Amino acid sequence: MVEVRNIESRIMKIFEHLHTHPEISWKETETTEYLKNILVESGCNVRTFVDCTGVIGEIGEGKPVVAIRADMDALWQEVDGKFQANHSCGHDSHMTMVLGVLLSIKEMADIPNGTIRFIFQPAEEKGTGALKMVEENVVDDVDFLYGVHLRPIQEVRSGMATPALFHGAARHITGEVLGEDTHGARPHLGVNAIEIGAELVQRLNHIHADPMIPHSVKFTKFQAGGESANIIPGNATFSIDLRAQTNDMIEKLTTSVEDAVKSISDYYHVPINLSLESMMASAIVDPEAQEFMADSIRKVLGEENLVDPVTTTGSEDFHFYTLKKNHIKASVLGLGCDLKPGLHHPNMSFDHQMLMPGVQILTNTVLETLAHLANSHNLKS
Repeated sequence: MVEVRNIESRIMKIFEHLHTHPEISWKETETTEYLKNILVESGCNVRTFVDCTGVIGEIGEGKPVVAIRADMDALWQEVDGKFQANHSCGHDSHMTMVLGVLLSIKEMADIPNGTIRFIFQPAEEKGTGALKMVEENVVDDVDFLYGVHLRPIQEVRSGMATPALFHGAARHITGEVLGEDTHGARPHLGVNAIEIGAELVQRLNHIHADPMIPHSVKFTKFQAGGESANIIPGNATFSIDLRAQTNDMIEKLTTSVEDAVKSISDYYHVPINLSLESMMASAIVDPEAQEFMADSIRKVLGEENLVDPVTTTGSEDFHFYTLKKNHIKASVLGLGCDLKPGLHHPNMSFDHQMLMPGVQILTNTVLETLAHLANSHNLKS
């Protein structure tokens, strides 16, 4: 089992810096520079990007390639009456733990052959950062990929951990009803956009899909009309939120929404424009990667603190890596750390002492995976 006591004080200082210097999606410039400096000091081959934030560090060379990813961005939210960047999703801790893996490995004399890649990815909260890293060919040659996410007390108790998180898929759709206003005394001269909205709500409520796969479709915004009560609004804007536990289901729901909107548009003879906005992929967890993670949890926290894989209603753009590059075997560590009241709460807090066990679990997982792959390669040779 990996020993990390020698680097504990440095890891806590890193966390304190990252926690007190949050930056929002695609603007993580100072964070990128800070991480880059640590990677360079640690002897990594380092890569940054011309048109975006984020940084990659690498030790070792050749195949196999085992990667570990941390998200970098903070949320923009109101904290104690003031809007600011705020690490209420734990990304500061994720970066800290991944750097802890690097610092732990650098303390070791014997490292398995192959490459270990440290991916510090921007814009997870926008759902676009992982896609950008895929576009930049960051994971083209990766065999195994690991991630980590703090879990709230509602999912995993403090001192426990799960070897896999089954996040769901999500998609946001926006729309516009493009009609014309009419006088309240002459409703026959136009179409009421509010009536169209009510019809849409009913149609969405009647979308039927496999009940064995958790899913939901709902309006989250509808705006029509102005100050005058005697004008029937012809225009409106709206938003629809889709959730599903599988990527196939989110695509089926999207098609059903598009069909429903088209039928209403045709019936009322009013254009309704739809725009498919951000999407998050559902988890594609590899059993072998999950077992490497589970074995590390057993070694660090004990069998009694190993939790079964967690199915969660949240989303994570980590899963775009496996959706877009299906050769990658991946899993995400879910770390119980007394996180409360919940993720994205402006005053979220967690037990910082769980950072060190997190570092140990991830370090063991990366090294055991690399050793296994190296041995398999030698046997084939």
